[in-house]
Amino acid sequence: MKITGIKTFLLRHPLPHRIGGATAYVDERRTLLIKVETDAGAVGWGETAPFPAVRALIEEQYTPLLIGRDPAAHRPNWRALSGRAFGNSMAVGGIDIALEDLRGKALGLSVPELYGGRLRDQVEVYVSALNYVEGEDPVELYPRQAAEAMAQGFRALKMRIGGHEISKDMAAAAAVRSAVGDDIRLMADGTGAYSLATAIRVGRELERLGFYFYEEPLPQCTPEYPGYEVLTSTLEIPVAAGEALGTRGRFQAAFDRRVMDIVQPDISLAGGIGECLAVAEMARLSGILCTPHCWAGALVVAATAHLVSLLPDASWSRCTEAPMMEMDLIENRFRDELLTTPLDIRDGRLTVPRGQGLGIEVDEDKVKFYSV
Repeated sequence: MKITGIKTFLLRHPLPHRIGGATAYVDERRTLLIKVETDAGAVGWGETAPFPAVRALIEEQYTPLLIGRDPAAHRPNWRALSGRAFGNSMAVGGIDIALEDLRGKALGLSVPELYGGRLRDQVEVYVSALNYVEGEDPVELYPRQAAEAMAQGFRALKMRIGGHEISKDMAAAAAVRSAVGDDIRLMADGTGAYSLATAIRVGRELERLGFYFYEEPLPQCTPEYPGYEVLTSTLEIPVAAGEALGTRGRFQAAFDRRVMDIVQPDISLAGGIGECLAVAEMARLSGILCTPHCWAGALVVAATAHLVSLLPDASWSRCTEAPMMEMDLIENRFRDELLTTPLDIRDGRLTVPRGQGLGIEVDEDKVKFYSV
């Protein structure tokens, strides 16, 4: 089997309300799909974030490099990709998902089987369910959103903070805790909104409310996550970070400095499935949990589920912590409509697709419909 072509599709759809985190609102969703074609007729699909220049890199740099190659030659292909254009991790991540889809199809194996076999058939989902909506008060909005998520079976919820005065955001956090009770895991995402001193103050309040983790409260002004080691050494609440890191070298440097207690690699932003599996194993050696970041369409969601199916529990205890994956509850047609058979998400868990490659089939008519 040889690669004969690579096509990209920029998709968009408007949102009914302007939503966001601490720093900005958005009024639409976008994503970039990658289709890798072969002389055998088999195709592989990938997805990545549509950041500036990513599509051009795929089309102008990586496509000529991959034409004529065997998609099953994973290590040679990945090394070639990582050495071109300084190994742009977003472009490589999207292509890697497509190549892993093709590699599985070529070998008759699912993605987890390519890496030795899954450890679980379902993965627990935590949902980014509580997001700012322009013009609405989070103290009233967040408990409603939490109730809607719980009604769908989710038992772990994340809320955005940092976009209002601390008093209002903490009032919203307290209202959510009161609404859901003590058995629901709650997380807070600061989206880089705070100074170090303020981040510590907010972290103390989240500790009092029994939050499970505190995500990226300081600005990501450099890839080194400056100041985060102060948070991890000062706060009792686990600090989650790492979605902006793109290479295993930068992840290792972050682990050595202990800038996070929970690492959040994103398959589409950090070089693909195999690279994020390596990051997760490196994290485990440092006693750091891996909870992948995932804010995308069906292809990244499926790929992330495969990754999490490969990750071991935190320990061998009967009540150990199983790895989780993120999923948003904002309107997401690229997750819900792009597959001929939708992903099976119920009772707070996602069933890992079992077919060859990613185990999913893309509806190309829907891709054309949403293409810009």
